[in-house]
Amino acid sequence: QVQLVESGGGSAQAGGSLRLSCVASKRIDFCMGFYRQAPGKEREGVALISKYDIITYASSVKGRFTISKDSAKNTLDLQMGSLKPEDTAMYYCAAQMTSCAVSVRRVDFWGQGTQVTVSS
Repeated sequence: QVQLVESGGGSAQAGGSLRLSCVASKRIDFCMGFYRQAPGKEREGVALISKYDIITYASSVKGRFTISKDSAKNTLDLQMGSLKPEDTAMYYCAAQMTSCAVSVRRVDFWGQGTQVTVSS
């Protein structure tokens, strides 16, 4: 079992920035990332980073969000910039042990989520 604990998030004005962090209870060998779910919408992948440092971003956040990891500390960060109201959602840290795919069905472990609210 892997426990994932997010921190950060909160409220911001449109155009502002927020930073999310995630700490894993053990080393994640394959893939970590952040997903989000807005009210009434399906959970979607935001950014993933593999063990080979291959990064995948959702098209909606590309150029605005930056994902990074510290494998020695089992931590993951998501720097979110140029925030938009449509970025408002619950953000979840996620780990995949054997793949690095965007689909939520491939996620093995989830964090508890942290709320991000962007006002216009």
